[in-house]
Amino acid sequence: MEKKRCDCTALPKGWKMEEVTRKSGLSAGKSDVYYFSPSGKKFRSKPQLARYLGNQMDLSSFDFRTGKMLMSKLNKNRQRLRYDNNNQNKGKPDLNTSLPVRQTASIFKQPVTKVTNHPNNKVKTDPQKAVDQPRQLFWEKKLSGLNAFDIAEELVKTMELPKGLQGVGPGCTDKTLLSAIASALHTSAAPITGQLSAAVEKNPGVWLNTTQPLCKAFIVTDEDIRKQEELVYSVRKRLEEALMADMLAHVEEAASDGEALKEDGNGSEDMESV
Repeated sequence: MEKKRCDCTALPKGWKMEEVTRKSGLSAGKSDVYYFSPSGKKFRSKPQLARYLGNQMDLSSFDFRTGKMLMSKLNKNRQRLRYDNNNQNKGKPDLNTSLPVRQTASIFKQPVTKVTNHPNNKVKTDPQKAVDQPRQLFWEKKLSGLNAFDIAEELVKTMELPKGLQGVGPGCTDKTLLSAIASALHTSAAPITGQLSAAVEKNPGVWLNTTQPLCKAFIVTDEDIRKQEELVYSVRKRLEEALMADMLAHVEEAASDGEALKEDGNGSEDMESV
């Protein structure tokens, strides 16, 4: 860090101004300004400085970054003060002739007519506010520790992610990453590409794209698509075989029930003939 300290002529005698410039790190090149009282007390912000000085000095026109009084603000404050003093001296007559009425809400229900097609009605909307909603960083961590169980209350085995999918951010496990990708697929219509910025690995809190899951950038190749198609085909084949076996079992069960009813009917006829 590089420090520069000098006298601040805008403040009372003995006050010092110090400018500290960072030389390395993510905030390299940025500078902070501090002020020191004659007794050596350090002040980091303008509100602290104003509370300490109190009524000794008006800091409304004081620029904390440069340590100077802004003449434009100073002239405006003087004009505003002069205008307020003149208006107070003149006084304003009360021209309101309406009778005093107690301004409280009525406790009785009153009919209200809602007019929506009036030509002067204009609804102002902010499209930027409607589109860009704030998102909480690392909200996917809330999904950690959640497990799926089948009807027999046995733990369902989780999927195994490909080696190309690697998580980023603090405490990002494979289960959390799988939940984050599934949530992104269901809540967003945009393609899932992962975190495209390489700087996210150094500081995820600054360079994280909240619209993408907590994983490094990846590319889906033709080989990955072919393997997925083969997996889907094999699962569908097993499902078809299971459904066919279940249907044949139902047919055999129905046939055996029919034969049993037929034998019971023949037996009852023989008993009646006897």
